[in-house]
Amino acid sequence: MSGGRAPPYHPSILLKLYLYGYRYGIRTTRKLEREARTNMEAMWLLSGLRPKYRTIADFRKNHSKAFRELFRRFVCLLRDWELIDGETVAIDSFKIRGNNSLKNNFNEKKLNHHLAYIDTQISEYEALLDAADKKEDKKEIKEKIQERKEKQTKYKKVKKDLEASGEEQISLTDPDARAVILQRNIVNVGYNIQASSDSKHKFLVEYDTGTVNDTNALADIAINTKELLGVKQMNALADKGYHTGAEIHKCTEQGITTYVSPKAPSTKDIGLYPISSFTYDPKNDLYVCPQGHQMRTNNTLYRHSDKRKGKKGSFRFKRYTTPACKTCTSRHLCTRSKTNVRYIDRSEYAEVVEANAERVHKNPEYYRQRQQVTEHMFGTLKRQRGFTHTLVRGKENVLGEVGLMFIGYNLSRCISVVGMEKFIKALKECCLVVFHIKIRLILRQFRRFLEKNVKHLPDKMKYFYAVKPFLFNPKDLYLYVN
Repeated sequence: MSGGRAPPYHPSILLKLYLYGYRYGIRTTRKLEREARTNMEAMWLLSGLRPKYRTIADFRKNHSKAFRELFRRFVCLLRDWELIDGETVAIDSFKIRGNNSLKNNFNEKKLNHHLAYIDTQISEYEALLDAADKKEDKKEIKEKIQERKEKQTKYKKVKKDLEASGEEQISLTDPDARAVILQRNIVNVGYNIQASSDSKHKFLVEYDTGTVNDTNALADIAINTKELLGVKQMNALADKGYHTGAEIHKCTEQGITTYVSPKAPSTKDIGLYPISSFTYDPKNDLYVCPQGHQMRTNNTLYRHSDKRKGKKGSFRFKRYTTPACKTCTSRHLCTRSKTNVRYIDRSEYAEVVEANAERVHKNPEYYRQRQQVTEHMFGTLKRQRGFTHTLVRGKENVLGEVGLMFIGYNLSRCISVVGMEKFIKALKECCLVVFHIKIRLILRQFRRFLEKNVKHLPDKMKYFYAVKPFLFNPKDLYLYVN
């Protein structure tokens, strides 16, 4: 009996186990190991093989990029089968809890609060130390002071790392996880998964994870979806959380027509003329106020600044004013300031934002497809398959796990749309095409090898018989080559 190690499992075996487990909400490696040993369906699927939990875990950990690539190739296959057309795509996000507790996630405010609290505690213990008489009491107080100083050192280091990263928050267990609002203002540390879905048969097309909200996520996911599907023009539907002028502008430049729900004006209604009562004249680049006065600009582009964070706004704008505001009899209806006049700031992306709003208002039924296309699949993944949290750490690994979930969803959806028999037949035809192409390439290379390296060919067939152990019937090989 040989003392060598057992041969490794073929990747398809472990992939089938994962797809089966994720389909039925079985995701931990020990539970998957148990399924492979006790579940008849899993045993049949794996041909009786029984991988250990460590082997199963390493496969998921080491092949996260491959899972994402596999998902994309399956999407391209669905496109070739004309189950995805890329004409209308809905974009939305869902949040999952990460492998990082909330107490190990910090921002500047939280760190300052901890440091101030520890300083207060140290001061109190030092006062008790001066008043203590017994040696035992002094020893206990000194230990507590030392413990607080160690925590203080730890928080100072975390604050230094946070400042060096340039981020607004930092997580200690999973550096890529961020504090996000899951639902109803419940904050937890996790990931905000962006996903796009095709409207034809509700297949998932592309996914990614970005910041804690959707503000700057529209363009990246939309452009990646368009490139993956290889279409020249595409319509993208999204809710108001994605409404950002810069993102809509990027999509427009890439041939993507957006239908993003417009946001309400940020200014509050305090009894003054609303922004909607001012009419913009694009020809002359001016606004006309409710009293008929023309508000003009000096064409200087400004940026809003946040003094608290020391940052400037993400977009530029032009400011429109009129000198008639100072002597206007209706000024009390326009502004409550006694020294400043009423002004209007127009964003550099105002044209594309207005065009997007006009499309949404003119096509309300078309925009309502967004919920039908993208909402139900998130509910399926969360409620039926238990994908409310991730079992891995790091953005790359999390995206790999999301890829496994999405592959399983698209497989189930494909079977529901075309039926099991047609699906299996299409897969077989696809495999035959790939096999035929590979064989033709191998034979072509072999023929070139013969022509280059064998000078005398009195009998070609003897060379073909020489490769018989490696290929099939030499007569068939001779026919292919010639």
